[in-house]
Amino acid sequence: MKAIISLLLLLVLSAVSHSQNDTQTGIRTIYLIRHGEYDQSDTSDSDVGKKLTPLGIAQARLLSNRLKGMPVEFASLTSSTMTRARETATVINQDFPKLKLQQSDLIRECTPPTRRKDIMKETDSLELIECKANLEKAFEEIFIPSPDSRDRNDIIVCHGNVIRYFVTKVLNVDPMSWLQMSITNCSLTIIRVLPDGTMKLDTFSDYGHIPENMRTYTGGDNESKELTIPVSK
Repeated sequence: MKAIISLLLLLVLSAVSHSQNDTQTGIRTIYLIRHGEYDQSDTSDSDVGKKLTPLGIAQARLLSNRLKGMPVEFASLTSSTMTRARETATVINQDFPKLKLQQSDLIRECTPPTRRKDIMKETDSLELIECKANLEKAFEEIFIPSPDSRDRNDIIVCHGNVIRYFVTKVLNVDPMSWLQMSITNCSLTIIRVLPDGTMKLDTFSDYGHIPENMRTYTGGDNESKELTIPVSK
C-alpha cells in the first residue's frame, strides 16, 4: 500500500511540474537604456545634482519616441536612483503614463572589477566588491524568464558600467572584460530571456534613433555639443 501511495504522489508531482513548465512559455525581453548626457561639471551628489543637459533630455525624447514605435506592450519601467537615470526614465514615463516608475539601488553606477590596472589602482577595493555584489544580485533578479505563457517587455534605465557588466554575463564571458565595450547615451541594449533561462543578446548600444551630431558616448573624445543657437563671430 505504501508503495502505491508513493507512486501516486510521484505521478501527481510530475504532473504539477509539467503543468508549470507548460505555462512558462513566454519570453522576457529586457530593454536596457543608458541615461542621457548629464552635467559632468556638477560636483554635487549624484542623487541630487548631475542633472540631464538639454542635449540629454533631447536624447531621452528621441529614445522614448522609438520605444513608442515598437509593436510591443511594456510591462514595467525601472530606473536607478541616480538623478540622471531618474530624469531619463521620467521622460520615458511621460510617453508611457500607465507604467509606474520604480527605482532600484542595485543598478546605480559603480565600477566593477576590470582588467585595466589603472582603473583598479584608482578605485577603492571596497567599492569594487560592493559594486560587483550589487550587480550580481541585480542580474539574478532581473534576468529571469517570464512567469507565464505571455511575453513580457521590461524597460530598465541605468548606466554604462552596469549595462556593460550585464552584457558580459549574458555572453558568458569574463565579467572583467566590460571595459572593452563603448556605450552611447540613451542607446538600447536588448536582451531576451527564454523560458528555459537561456539568454540572447539582440542588440548592444543601438543608437539608430540619435543623429550623429547629437551622439555622446563612452570610450571616445566627445566634442562639446549643445542645443543652442550658435553665436556668429
